[in-house]
Amino acid sequence: MEKRELRITALPGYEGEIGRWLWCLEDVRRTILSQLTGVSQAIIDTKTAERQTIGSLLYHIALVEADWLYEEVLVREWDPEILALFPADSRSADGSLTHMEGQTVEEHVDRLNRVRKVFLSYFQTMDLDDWRKPRILEKYDVTPEWVVYHLIEHESHHRGQIFQQLRQLRNEIKS
Repeated sequence: MEKRELRITALPGYEGEIGRWLWCLEDVRRTILSQLTGVSQAIIDTKTAERQTIGSLLYHIALVEADWLYEEVLVREWDPEILALFPADSRSADGSLTHMEGQTVEEHVDRLNRVRKVFLSYFQTMDLDDWRKPRILEKYDVTPEWVVYHLIEHESHHRGQIFQQLRQLRNEIKS
């Protein structure tokens, strides 16, 4: 077995500390994408009794990331090209995640990648003062640093749900 090196490195092109946080954000995404390779449409669209579809989770992850970028970090209107990626709200009237069905893995991955590319682009010119500068909003004050922390936490949580669902559905197919 090849020895692995487990360490965090800064994404190139960013201030060092910011780049390390963004590396962590990217690492969570890498692990999700690695598990989606070869996943069938049926698995992406299957809604179990206690869970939403994997497609719903992927849509939600991308939407939440875009929302935090535009509403909290940039505090401005959404880019129309990014907004067009989200024809449905993140949640239904009952508070559950909006049910997504019929979009391919490739469509979900494309949405995730497009949002992430825009997200990362805004941090390339950010310095540590701006990284830690609170955005003063009506309901709370928030820094870009906290937003990135929260998105790591958010996506990690849903990664666990996706992986659990993938295991369950793959086992049901084998049975």
